[in-house]
Amino acid sequence: MMDMQSMQTFLSTTVSDLAVKILAAVAFWIVGRWLIGRVIAVMQAAMNRNAVDPTLTKYLGSIVAITLNITLVLGILGYFGIQTTSFAAMLAGVGVAIGAAWSGMLGNFAAGAFMLVLQPFKVGDFVTIGGVTGTVRELGLFGTTLLTPDNVQTIVGNGKAFSDTIQNFSSMPVRRVDRTAQLAGSVDPLDAIARFKAAVAQIPNVATSPAPEVNLLDFNLVGCVISVRPYTHTDHYWQVYFDTNEAIARVAKEAGWPAPTPSAIHHIVPAA
Repeated sequence: MMDMQSMQTFLSTTVSDLAVKILAAVAFWIVGRWLIGRVIAVMQAAMNRNAVDPTLTKYLGSIVAITLNITLVLGILGYFGIQTTSFAAMLAGVGVAIGAAWSGMLGNFAAGAFMLVLQPFKVGDFVTIGGVTGTVRELGLFGTTLLTPDNVQTIVGNGKAFSDTIQNFSSMPVRRVDRTAQLAGSVDPLDAIARFKAAVAQIPNVATSPAPEVNLLDFNLVGCVISVRPYTHTDHYWQVYFDTNEAIARVAKEAGWPAPTPSAIHHIVPAA
């Protein structure tokens, strides 16, 4: 009877202690996560006040957040009596086995560090990296987050982004919009060039320096081909693109030009 009572007392005491530790660990985790969030927010706010580059701000914020979360986990494990030195030794042993799986992650981390130093792009730039085109939202520890023109969030691994061709459409003050106008053979190309120049100059957000380029581009069986190339800031690219198309159509309608249609030449050879 005493043995059963002692066992019940032991179990109740052990369960009570374990429950207290679990509740304390949960409390530590919640409070710790809240404090980490506050630290990151204060750090990023201070960096923003000092006009630190947003890309660097988010990258350092990710590093500090991961470091503090690891410290929090180790602290909770220590509270449960788990030797963190033994835990670290175990991780080191397991790390050898999973090193191959982590090699890609470490490569992405290193590429992110290089991009942070070299700065081929920054947050807010419109770029093409790793075959994906969009606006940079975040340069993370292992991947770069883009928002594509069709409003899809896409993450490209930093290793792929750094090893592939990077096109930054925001690095220059303006970029060129390339459009062409096919004319019928009866249309005077010099008159068309003058009309297109006047029409493009009226389009909002078209840069005056460099000035829009309107030139005789090519000849074909239909007639002449005119290139219409205004410049604009990348934020207004699609607006200028579509407005240029509308200006070409409007000029052709107002001038009364015939529709460009292929012409066929028939040679009649008399019989011998």
